[in-house]
Amino acid sequence: MICLYPYSTKCLESFGTPVLIMPPPNEKLAESLAVLHELQKGGRRVFRSDDLTRTHRERLLQNGFLQDVMRGWVISSSPSARAGDSTPWYASFWEFCARYCNERFGDEWHLSPEQSILLYAENTVIPIQVVVYSPKATNHTTELLFGTSLYDLKQADMPAAADVSVRHGLRLFSPAAALVKAPEAFFHRNPIETQVALSSLADAADMLRNLLDGGRTVKAGQIAGAFRRIGRPEFADEIVKTMKRASYDVRESDPFAPEQTFGALAPAVSPIVGRIQAMWETMRGVVIDSFPKAPGLPKDRKEYLGFVDDIYKSDAYHSLSMEGYSVTPALVDRVQRGDWNPDHHGDDRKNRDALAARGYWQAFQVVKASVAEIIAGANPGALARTAHKDWYGELFQPCVTAGLIPATALAGYRNDAVYLRTSRYVPPRWEAVRDAMPALFDLLESETDQGVRAVLGHWLFGYIHPYPDGNGRMARFLMNTMLASGGYPWTVIRVEDRDAYLAALDGASIDANIAPFASFIGDRVQWSMKQASAKHHATR
Repeated sequence: MICLYPYSTKCLESFGTPVLIMPPPNEKLAESLAVLHELQKGGRRVFRSDDLTRTHRERLLQNGFLQDVMRGWVISSSPSARAGDSTPWYASFWEFCARYCNERFGDEWHLSPEQSILLYAENTVIPIQVVVYSPKATNHTTELLFGTSLYDLKQADMPAAADVSVRHGLRLFSPAAALVKAPEAFFHRNPIETQVALSSLADAADMLRNLLDGGRTVKAGQIAGAFRRIGRPEFADEIVKTMKRASYDVRESDPFAPEQTFGALAPAVSPIVGRIQAMWETMRGVVIDSFPKAPGLPKDRKEYLGFVDDIYKSDAYHSLSMEGYSVTPALVDRVQRGDWNPDHHGDDRKNRDALAARGYWQAFQVVKASVAEIIAGANPGALARTAHKDWYGELFQPCVTAGLIPATALAGYRNDAVYLRTSRYVPPRWEAVRDAMPALFDLLESETDQGVRAVLGHWLFGYIHPYPDGNGRMARFLMNTMLASGGYPWTVIRVEDRDAYLAALDGASIDANIAPFASFIGDRVQWSMKQASAKHHATR
């Protein structure tokens, strides 16, 4: 008997004649998914179209597991991705650039010096256009998804091997070579990234090699001025002296704008730590200028904590709704009364929204205890360094108990990449989180202005995105504990303000413009101060 069934061992013999039996649609899709699974091993998300047969490719495209990028190229996607959702593309962007350039240019290509510096300095924003240099380039723009593009720029020769390195498949200029080749305007436009790249250099040798090759006297003066500005005068002196020894006349100049201020970074600090420290230093003045004056620690702590209790229902409703949970005031009230009972009510055990509400209630109680310690005089940054792990644990304990997420979710920070829906901002690599979080709490602990703690603490927690889920709720908990250190009342971010709130966060993360977010939080804090004042007078 001949079996003509192409996708399984099943066959049917009818009147002694072999019969072709088509598999049901779910079996067809399952086989295509098995092929895709093999291709995705090692974390790959980008494929040539001919990596799959036409049948498998079309089936996976139709069901949302693949997405076309351009002729000949596809990326992994998800059926749950909404129309116009940029997340699958942004998650695949740099892998696509690396694979596409390797296909076109072999090993004769590299990214621009500007983009190299941005990536070294942990600037993870997806660029609108990435510029690639190659002797094989044709000065052509390749349009990609969501308004992004790749421009290949023809150059005569490749740089010296010592000046190029490969990082995550991308061919980059070394930090020293990139800083020498980047135009002065880049220093002015990107002071944080420039400072981080300059601070990452262990010595001036590679920088001097590039400056001496061709006698780059103007650039030597700019680099020396930049080193002096960021608090590394020994490097500035070495560059000037060495260039003059080689008979080059160097006139030192400061490439940064006069209003740009920096705190000196420790030598050899990791790029993500240097980036966070530099952003904090450059942004704190903006926050101070736009934030209401702190009332000071409350004299009546019981009254202050009573206001926290009273605002719980509103805070839980708005914070959970902000994250997409269908949480009603009635559900919040039921959880607060203790009527939530997963042992006797199956719906409570299985209902995602009820579990989220219960977790929020548990976490809120622990956060309130942290607030009580802070208004009693505890250092808010030092306390939050340890306590935030308890907040997170309580937030997700009901979901773990119900079996909706594994117990390992409570272990700590994420071990994978995360992407924010519709945003060009991509949080740091998971490996960088372990350096970033202690740096954040160091800054919170040493900061003297309570408004800066609240605004930059909230934003940077979301910027780092340390957990696989719950980062928005955690950031708002952190904001309110930091507000308590200045006697500001607990402040609710309303769900109806979600678009403005997220836009302000995006502006800070993508454009390093903290002013809209500081103003947004400041307005909400002022509203909360009026509510607290009215309650205070009503009880007198």
